[in-house]
Amino acid sequence: MVSLPVSRLEELQKHFRTHDRIKEYPAHSARVHSVGWNCSGTRLASGSFDKSVAVFSLEKDKLTKEHTYRGHSGSVDQLCWHATNPDLLATASGDKSVRIWDTKSQKCVANVSTKGENINITWAPNGKMIAVGNKEDLISFIDVRTFKIRIEKQFNFEVNEIKWNLETTEFFLTSGQGSIHVLGFPELKTLEVVKAHPGTCICIDMSPSGKYFATGSADALVSLWDIEDMACVRVFTRLDWPVRSVSFSYDGQLLASASEDLFIDISETETGLHVTDVTVESPSFSVAWHPHHYLLAYACDDKDQYDRKRDSGGLKVFGFSNES
Repeated sequence: MVSLPVSRLEELQKHFRTHDRIKEYPAHSARVHSVGWNCSGTRLASGSFDKSVAVFSLEKDKLTKEHTYRGHSGSVDQLCWHATNPDLLATASGDKSVRIWDTKSQKCVANVSTKGENINITWAPNGKMIAVGNKEDLISFIDVRTFKIRIEKQFNFEVNEIKWNLETTEFFLTSGQGSIHVLGFPELKTLEVVKAHPGTCICIDMSPSGKYFATGSADALVSLWDIEDMACVRVFTRLDWPVRSVSFSYDGQLLASASEDLFIDISETETGLHVTDVTVESPSFSVAWHPHHYLLAYACDDKDQYDRKRDSGGLKVFGFSNES
């Protein structure tokens, strides 16, 4: 009897049957809004409503809190790491500032004042620029060499999450109109506007290869797009609530989607087929795959187990070996 070759989907499902352990780490005194790994995967950062940034170091299968960074006077809504320097972290806050932290020296190396309450931030893949978006739909582009705002662009519609393509030649943003806008960079002329969803387009992520990008919407759908053709390749329909965060795994084979559903969906990118779920007790706001392993960091609206009126302020990581 000839045995059939095991499909990649079966391999992935088998992996998570033995690697579905979740570890939780106390990080903040209020809700965690954003989580992200540095490029080497040695550190995990979280930003919180409590105005602080926590950084953990990863060794083998254990996270240890390294430092808590304070300085923002408002909620830290989103963070991003430098694409190639594992020590540099940028945070966007409602206090109308962007801070850049050197996690090696554990110091704030720049504090850039912006015109509004910041909600979104992304670091250019070439490392030279940081883009930050505020509640008034103004995007400011910060030159990392001088820590000064080089360009500002005001939009007349709701701008949500923002990302560059891998070459830093195109700038993508998701809108309240359900569309994806692609701008040439640095001239910021509109190249394309694609109607992606009937509901607000909330989040976006680029695949590591640069072949695809994924968007999550208020209509509970996640759509996968071919970046060259700007064509929708497939739609992921397993969630029932607005999609808050999407993340590609390091090899681009998995797509994690977080929402107000009581699970995080992990599907195979190329087929859309279900790989596994991460069960959660409350809505999840942010998901981020590790840059080298199938480890998924995430943050939920969890409450303190002893005081249900208080946020737990914890972050979690899924995918550790059951034997660890």
